Amino acid sequence: MRKLSWLFFLHIILISTLASAQKSAIYTYELKDFDKAVALYHDKQYESAQHIFESVKRQAVTEEVKSDCAYYIANCAIRTNKANADALMEKFVTDYPTSTKQNQAYIEVAHFFFEQGNFPKALQWFDKVDESYMSKSELDKFNFQKGYSYFNAKNKKEATNYFNKVVNSPEFGSQAKYYLGFMAYEGDDYKEATKYFDEVSGEEKYKEKLSYYQADMNFKLGNFQKAIDLGQQAMSKSNAMEKSELNKIIGESYFNLKQYGKAIPFLEQYAGKKGKWNNTDFYQLGYAYYEQKEYEKAISQFNKIIEGKDFVAQNAYYHLGLSYLNTGKKQEALNAFKNASEMEFNAQIQEDAALNYAKVSYEVGNQYQTVPGILLDFLKKYPNNSSRSEVEKLLVDSYISSKNYKEALILLEKNRTPENKTAYQKVLFYRGLELYTESNYSEALKMFNGAVKEQKNPEFTARATFWKAESEYLSDDFQAALLSYKQFAGLAGAKTTDEYKNINYNIGYTYFKLKDYDQAATSFQAQIDNAKEDKVRLNDSYLRLGDSRFVATKYTQANEAYTKAMAAKGVDADYAQFQKAMSYGFMSKNDKKIAELNNFLQMYKKSSYRDDALYELANTYVTDKKNDLAIKTYDQLISEYKTGSFTSKAILRQGLVYYNSDREDQALVKFKKVAAEFPKTPEALEAVSTARLIYVDSGKVDEYATWVRTLDFVAVTDAELDNDTYDAAFKQYSQNNSKQAITGFEGYISKFSKGMHSLEANFYLGQLYYAEGSEVKSVPNYDFVIAQPRSEFTEQSLTRLAQIFLKAKECDKSIPVLVRLENEADFPQNKSFAQANLMKCYYDKKDYDNSVVYADKVLQNVKADANVKADAQIIVARAAMQTGDETKAKAAYAKLSVTSKGELAAEALYYDAYFKTKEGKFEASNTSVQKLAKNYSAYKYYGAKSLVLMAKNFYGLKDSYQATYILDNVINNFTDYPDVVEEAKQELSAIKLEESKTNSSITK
Repeated sequence: MRKLSWLFFLHIILISTLASAQKSAIYTYELKDFDKAVALYHDKQYESAQHIFESVKRQAVTEEVKSDCAYYIANCAIRTNKANADALMEKFVTDYPTSTKQNQAYIEVAHFFFEQGNFPKALQWFDKVDESYMSKSELDKFNFQKGYSYFNAKNKKEATNYFNKVVNSPEFGSQAKYYLGFMAYEGDDYKEATKYFDEVSGEEKYKEKLSYYQADMNFKLGNFQKAIDLGQQAMSKSNAMEKSELNKIIGESYFNLKQYGKAIPFLEQYAGKKGKWNNTDFYQLGYAYYEQKEYEKAISQFNKIIEGKDFVAQNAYYHLGLSYLNTGKKQEALNAFKNASEMEFNAQIQEDAALNYAKVSYEVGNQYQTVPGILLDFLKKYPNNSSRSEVEKLLVDSYISSKNYKEALILLEKNRTPENKTAYQKVLFYRGLELYTESNYSEALKMFNGAVKEQKNPEFTARATFWKAESEYLSDDFQAALLSYKQFAGLAGAKTTDEYKNINYNIGYTYFKLKDYDQAATSFQAQIDNAKEDKVRLNDSYLRLGDSRFVATKYTQANEAYTKAMAAKGVDADYAQFQKAMSYGFMSKNDKKIAELNNFLQMYKKSSYRDDALYELANTYVTDKKNDLAIKTYDQLISEYKTGSFTSKAILRQGLVYYNSDREDQALVKFKKVAAEFPKTPEALEAVSTARLIYVDSGKVDEYATWVRTLDFVAVTDAELDNDTYDAAFKQYSQNNSKQAITGFEGYISKFSKGMHSLEANFYLGQLYYAEGSEVKSVPNYDFVIAQPRSEFTEQSLTRLAQIFLKAKECDKSIPVLVRLENEADFPQNKSFAQANLMKCYYDKKDYDNSVVYADKVLQNVKADANVKADAQIIVARAAMQTGDETKAKAAYAKLSVTSKGELAAEALYYDAYFKTKEGKFEASNTSVQKLAKNYSAYKYYGAKSLVLMAKNFYGLKDSYQATYILDNVINNFTDYPDVVEEAKQELSAIKLEESKTNSSITK
């Protein structure tokens, strides 16, 4: 029984032993393959290792082996960049939470991603690690790599925390200190950075980088020489980007040490941030060039500071202005100083810029403001400036040089200091001249009187006295004018003036106006004796001397003067010969009168005195009883001047010649012709009266009555009442009783609207209305006169109507009247008046062709007033511009610029600049613009337009800063001129569009 039991247990043991042996064999086999896989893993044969680990894991019977295999499988997948590597590692952690390799798994994966440079991924795994299970050596590596991963993630706080844990590590301490130093450097904590960098400076691998950082830190700490030394040491070991920064550090260090020559090469080599320079970069290089007196290069850099609004920009604009001054470009300097003076970042620069802006404005003019205004603004803003006395002197001079007398006068009125009295007198005088030129004589007189009272400068006192006399003369105050002329002649300062050489001429005319002909003759003779070089006035003086003698019945002396005027063959030689002939008539030398008049008719076919000559010649033939010659001459007059002022008189005279020579039938023909063709004229009335005598003498009263009833201006039964009514009104008129005369003529016209004297009554009533200022009321009366056949009142009525319509600016009504006046006028001055105003009216109506026709007539008239000729020249020019004939406009403006003053001169100068711009002569055009600004700043419109031209010129000269700056100022400062602002906006847009094509970034 016992034996059996033992055998049974032996069998069980054998079975167990066999089973155990089988299990050990399998386990031994697993460990062998597992160890082989581990060896492959450590040999970095991850694919092979992973394959074996996967096989072992499938056959493994223990959790430990399975766990280890899963650990290695995930690690191999990670190291071979398998897509599911993360998932495998996560599965390992999930499936085997008690594995001792879990923490190690996190560490190794983190180290792997770190070594691969995938720092964000590494940081994810570092965060899973439990640091308490790590050895000291493992912990140092972990802390450094995790710190660097945070550094790479720009998390400086966490990076600093981990780097600080290994600063004393033999393996990682130097690296940690380097990165701690770098983070301090980036945070501008240069003391901390220097401490760490100094601790690793002995290590070769850091030397290259440390030189760059130390150079930059020393620069930022103001250790400029050290920054230069370190920067130059680092240069050869640096990459391209670092070299660019080192050039900036070295260049700017030299700049701060004021060693500008040394700074320039380094500043030039700087490539900018991302290939772009900022305003400071341009400023520093520009200023370095400026200090080296390389002004053109300085200008090039300063001009690249676009739209800057900070201290750097203000400094740059200020030195840009100085650079322009040093190259003679004052207009460009003006704009730069203006820009700097309007910025408030540096008060001293602002004040200096304002001072230079004021000085340059004085020198070249200013279109933005009046120069006196700029100077006064400076003195007000900077009363304690060291240059105050200099600016005050410029202020006084600018009142004269700017020719802006109106505004200058306002400014001076507010600053009536003793030192300004001389300037005040000059400005009063020149403002008076401006008003005089504008025909505003009453206001001009105020200015001249004020200038005379100041008595500061003898020359200006004398000149003001002369022009005071001129203003009084043109205001018809001849007594006052005579006194002023004589006062001028007696002043010590008068003899050196241009006005003095013709004083006798002016006094002569004044005496002539006062009808003191002997004194007038004496003065004209004095002008002849003392001013023979002035041919125009010499000729006119002979004529007026002749007239003075003629009126004084000193005909022999008159003829001597007329003969000299004729010999000169100047203007009005025809008038002199006519007057000479008339003198012979008054001397009862009709044969000589006839001879002179016949000579006149041969010599002057188109003279305005030709009809006078024919009429006088015919009358003289009548006096000498040469009736046939008289009739023939009257016929010639009637033929040549069918609507002339002497036509009705000539026909009447023919009738009287026939009547007095008993040729009644021929006389009646002439008388009836006068009555029919010239009704209501005095000649018609005389013709009717004389015809009545013929009819009565011949006993044909019935025929007379029948004929006279056909005449609507003769009412036989009312004739006596007609005459009496008219005579009563005319008597009041002749006695200068205007109110009574107006009442009388109004009564006559009311009763006898077609009466015998309706022509004269309407004319005289029109004259009375006009004289009292009731110009509109006079129009119907003048219209009545000009609607009748030509009479002695026609020309005056046409002139008055033209004056009324022109004053009311009614060109549509003015033109037909002026056309008639031009064609019918006997007096040359009325013809000239008509042509001048037709020229203006047609221009106002935009009828440029007719406007130019009349402008040409004015220009061809040698007797035309200089101001009228100037008007003609400007109309030719403007009309040519309007019609696109710029060649003609250019020639007209060129002529105008020689003779014109005031606004016309400003306009001519603007177009001089305009044409130069079109021809590409940009600098020459700018010179003209500067001249306009300096001499005609009062005329803001052309100043504004010229600024647009200047902007175009600068852009043509490749100076886009000046161009855009000027256009911005035009847009902001000249809103009163929307057409100019619009042009400026268009030009600015065009420039910016063009610049955007070529300047997409601001670089060197």
